[in-house]
Amino acid sequence: MDSSNCKNLRFLGIHLNSLTCKCIALFVTVLVLRTVLFPSFSGFDKINKNNFVTTFNNQTLPLDPRLGHIKPKFLEVPQIVWGLNNQKIAFARACLTARMMNRTLLMPSLSASLFYKEIDLLQPIPFEKVFQFKRFNSLCNGFVQLGRYSSLSNGSDVFELQKGSGRKWTIERDLDQLRQFSSDPYDEYERIRIVGKNPFLWHDHWPVKDYAKVFQCLVLVEEISKEADKVVSKILETGSDLRTKFGTNSETTSLIPYVAVHMRIEKDWMIHCKKLEHKSNMTEICSSKEEIIERVGQILGLKTPIVVYLAVADSLLEDESILNGWKEGLVPFEKKKLGVVEIYKKHPYLIQSAIDYEVCLRADMFVGNSFSTFSSLVVLERTQRMIKMGISRPCGVDVKWPSYAYNILGDDSKGPHRWITNMLDSSLKAISYGSNDVSC
Repeated sequence: MDSSNCKNLRFLGIHLNSLTCKCIALFVTVLVLRTVLFPSFSGFDKINKNNFVTTFNNQTLPLDPRLGHIKPKFLEVPQIVWGLNNQKIAFARACLTARMMNRTLLMPSLSASLFYKEIDLLQPIPFEKVFQFKRFNSLCNGFVQLGRYSSLSNGSDVFELQKGSGRKWTIERDLDQLRQFSSDPYDEYERIRIVGKNPFLWHDHWPVKDYAKVFQCLVLVEEISKEADKVVSKILETGSDLRTKFGTNSETTSLIPYVAVHMRIEKDWMIHCKKLEHKSNMTEICSSKEEIIERVGQILGLKTPIVVYLAVADSLLEDESILNGWKEGLVPFEKKKLGVVEIYKKHPYLIQSAIDYEVCLRADMFVGNSFSTFSSLVVLERTQRMIKMGISRPCGVDVKWPSYAYNILGDDSKGPHRWITNMLDSSLKAISYGSNDVSC
């Protein structure tokens, strides 16, 4: 186009002179080239300018508006302690706290040993020695993320946040604190380190479904998963031998290869549950060995003979007669009788619990205590499986993956009460501290 002809052009009703025409042409050219050659910023999926948040490699990270580049921000929490499922809850709570503060959770240290008061005796164990780090970030991508300490660019750019405690530290005050430290000037720090009590004891601000999302991302490392495979294979092999011994048609027992019972009769548990019953003025928390055996034997539709695997913390067990008194056809096995003691003995307490958790999770029928976090998380995952399978009546009699609470008497029998997790609950309190509300 001859620049002299631009004098006669009109754009939106306005005469354009030669200089204006050249500027417009240059601007349009730049826009076209940018659209063709650079459809998006390299490595970015989206930018939200109002919240200064960007997605980089499918991970949500804060954007520094002054520098114009990604500034990863992290949250550090105290060592996670106590039993396996207390630690899983504490870990999920830390993840959800980091999510609320728009930060990546630095991979925390778990505890391999079980000490409630002797903190100095706790044996730390890296998260990725128990759960798959990369698998977690892949499954939880876009929801929560884990980071490594090696990702920190400045070890001194840290702010210590003291968690409140005591009766005056209400859930409202805790939530206000999290919101306060999610904005300026604290948001400028690369790392916020929360100091104080174990995350399990933090106030709970999230619904069950959010915790469930985190739990789904926790996949055991292959070494532990294979150990669980060995135990389950031994149970199934024993069940096959039983069918042969009793001359039972395999078709009648193939639907339920084995029942797993989480027997909470250990010394530490009985002390805890007796105190809890007295404090809460409730009676359906503790269950004796005899009551558990009686109620499991009364489960409707339970076809025999069948293997009953007893998941129990052997090192804390004082009553060695748990194999006696079972109804005919219910054949109980604990680790020693099953011949798998050596599989467990070579691992610390945390790993032993993780193996037992998998064994209970895979059982076609599970019976536990509704005031136990171990039992409660097993039932939560089994409830999720039922939902995924499209089971419309999870509390029905003939359903796959049924679970029962032996500490609560069933409505229409002398057996244990059917049990599923209320996935619509607004908090994890019922699972964290136990409840006699089993939703069925």
